Amino acid sequence: MREIIFDTETTGFDPQNGDRMVEIGCIEMIDRVETGESFHCYYNPERPMPKAAENVHGLSDVFLSDKMLFADGAEELLAFLGDAKLVAHNAQFDFNFLNAELELCGYKPISRFRMIDTLAIAKSKHPGAKLSLDALCSRYGIDRSHRVKHGALLDAELLSQLYIELTGGRQIGLGLADDTTRPDPVASLRPTSQLVARRTFMPPREHHADAIELARHKTFIEGIKDPLWAEI
Repeated sequence: MREIIFDTETTGFDPQNGDRMVEIGCIEMIDRVETGESFHCYYNPERPMPKAAENVHGLSDVFLSDKMLFADGAEELLAFLGDAKLVAHNAQFDFNFLNAELELCGYKPISRFRMIDTLAIAKSKHPGAKLSLDALCSRYGIDRSHRVKHGALLDAELLSQLYIELTGGRQIGLGLADDTTRPDPVASLRPTSQLVARRTFMPPREHHADAIELARHKTFIEGIKDPLWAEI
């Protein structure tokens, strides 16, 4: 199963208000194992960078001024994404920006059915806890000491480790044979219209003790000295 763990950096919070994506970082995983393949790109947003956003990711107008436009690199990004599931933390945010950029340059938006949201997974596992990427990395012992500012590729690398932990850890892939009955740990968090394979359960086996077994059991019970139930 091929999955892409990705993160974006932007000029703000809402593409409908003119905010743009300025960076994307993607990590490829197959069967929840990183392959070493990645995609990373900066984009010129064609608008000034608000100071508040620059303080978060450190990407200035000067730095981004000579970077390509998203439209010029869209095909390369789409080729890397392919038809894989796309994993992000607070995925709705990243999907909104990614699809807004695609639509601006005439491409079809990416289906939300491909979205896996690690924030939703974390909420189901740790209700009421702090669920930021930093907080979850601390909870699972993931080293983030090199994370001074937000960066799309760095955050995608951290998220890839977190995703593994949230979905069962490394041991999830250590089965000795293919197990078609293993439930998908993120299936319940995908859109409900996606088809999910049903597990097959064996019917219950009837069992009744015969007269000899009942007699042996009675003899055993009567042989117990000072049983606790006799004190009740």
